[in-house]
Amino acid sequence: MIENRINETKQKLIEFSLLVENMIAESIDGLLKKNASILKKIIEGDEAIANKLEIEIEEMCIEIIAQYSPKASYLRTTLMILKINNDLERIGDHAVNIAQSALFLIERPDVKPLIDTPRMAEEAAGMLKNSLKSFINQDAELAKSVCRRDEIVDRLRDQIARELITYMISDPSTIERSLQLLRISQNLERIADLSTNISEDVVFMVEGKIIKHHSTE
Repeated sequence: MIENRINETKQKLIEFSLLVENMIAESIDGLLKKNASILKKIIEGDEAIANKLEIEIEEMCIEIIAQYSPKASYLRTTLMILKINNDLERIGDHAVNIAQSALFLIERPDVKPLIDTPRMAEEAAGMLKNSLKSFINQDAELAKSVCRRDEIVDRLRDQIARELITYMISDPSTIERSLQLLRISQNLERIADLSTNISEDVVFMVEGKIIKHHSTE
């Protein structure tokens, strides 16, 4: 039955999302604790698992379309799963990028205390969690709240950039390390953007409203 198969695919999508959320958290945890083994696990192990899950979910969606020729809400849900699956794969790639930058940084002296970066990571991971929750529960209001939170991440990114520019100007020896910290903040921003995209699509799916460009009116 198509409904059962779609629910199975949703469960696999949740599994994928939880893995990616964990990759984000551990990439920052590895940076803060200067733990290379955590970071290498993300790069050498988790990425492969994420790629495998992406392929499995894509194949499940193709099977649903081929076997059941879904119509209306079933088709919209299946196509939405395909899109979220692609977004999760990209988010996983961003988590790997963060882990790679963190590996570089933990072998060198700190540029500055890391305060805003962990906050930014927590916010981005929370947006991802709630964007998936809004899809599973078809909760447009939760999806809209995720879109509004994107501004918080953007402000934190700008704050980090301002501070690091000051450090680079005053001490050119920090430039390489500062650029890696900037790279981490840019990857976190992209994670938040992709989570926002998912949420915007949820609002469209549930209410038929287009709220691109962060308009929730």
